[in-house]
Amino acid sequence: MNKIFVAYKPTGLSSNQFLGRLKRKYNVKKAGYSGTLDPFAKGCLIVAFGSFTRFFRFLDKSPKSYRATLWLGASSDTLDIEHVTDPKIIDSFEEEQVAAAIAALEGELEYYPPDYSAKKVDGIRAYDLARAGKEVTLKKIKSTIFEAKLLHYCHPFVTFEATVSEGTYIRSLAKMIAEKLGTDGSLSALERLREGSFCYNNETPISPLDALALERIVFSGDLNDIWLGKKIAIEQLSNKKEGIYLLHDEQFASVVQIQDETVTYLLNKVPLC
Repeated sequence: MNKIFVAYKPTGLSSNQFLGRLKRKYNVKKAGYSGTLDPFAKGCLIVAFGSFTRFFRFLDKSPKSYRATLWLGASSDTLDIEHVTDPKIIDSFEEEQVAAAIAALEGELEYYPPDYSAKKVDGIRAYDLARAGKEVTLKKIKSTIFEAKLLHYCHPFVTFEATVSEGTYIRSLAKMIAEKLGTDGSLSALERLREGSFCYNNETPISPLDALALERIVFSGDLNDIWLGKKIAIEQLSNKKEGIYLLHDEQFASVVQIQDETVTYLLNKVPLC
């Protein structure tokens, strides 16, 4: 079975555990997902079966949108409720003050990723080092926060939404909000709402031709030459500008790249049915 769709991962399952459930549900053996969600987090997860997993690296998944709830006064080394210790009772804030702290995140940010993240340090995941009690030294990263807004404030819980660039750590944003308010804070809930144009729709199949954010290109020769992997002359293509393009008929699809007036295959003869 070849299929690509958006599933909704619940809280409490790893992405791998959830994928196992989907494989049993649909009785498929080959499956994968794009964009891991931690067990703590819930929300949309792009899933593909069969050959459609080969399209993952060409999906346009930015910007991403999240909804999160921040627990003010709760300190945790994981920046979520997994390791909350001795939560403090703190005075409440004016709602306008909380909204301003959230809105101040918008724009370009440079910050350190959480120690409990999937970033690698000398080939080892940072969260593995952190859980082993070893020192974690991470480099700063940059993120773009396109929009950040307050949804609800019921002290000490702040629910907000953020639309962000690929690779943004929402736990870090929550920490920044708490710091702007002069206190500690950890996430008590995290939901991924959308990745680019991908959002949950009852696991409805998505055409890979619609899922790929690639310009389509036309080949003037015999398409069988493409499916056989024969060399492509740039003169046979409808667009000769450098870039990555989608080339397909009703049965198969290829992804080709034009660079230095040379055409190369990035993917070839992926079945569309």
